[in-house]
Order: sequence, then C-alpha cells, then structure tokens
Amino acid sequence: MKFVEYCKESYNELVHKTSWPTRKELAQSSVIVLIASIILALIVWLMDYCFESIMTFVYGLL
Repeated sequence: MKFVEYCKESYNELVHKTSWPTRKELAQSSVIVLIASIILALIVWLMDYCFESIMTFVYGLL
C-alpha cells in the first residue's frame, strides 16, 4: 500500500510541482554545455600535448 501511495505522490509532484524548461531555455542550456565541454576537452588536450612534449624531451636526453 505504501508503494502505491509513493507512486501517486511522485507522479503528482512530477506533473504539478516541477517546473520544466521551455524549448528555448533547453536549447540555450544545451549550447552552454556543448561550449563548456569543448573548452574542457581543449584544455585536457593541451595539457596532454605539453606533458607529451616534456616527456619526449626528457627521455630524449637519456
């Protein structure tokens, strides 16, 4: 009985109390996430490239 009540309350909260973003807000948020992901990927790539160059130089000396 408690499970059925939980499901009803969850559905009620999902339908009546949750504010859903508009299509425009969702698109804007998606663009922001995409740009942030690209920037983060570029930073990680740059760090990897720098460490690779340093290690190649260090091992080249040995």
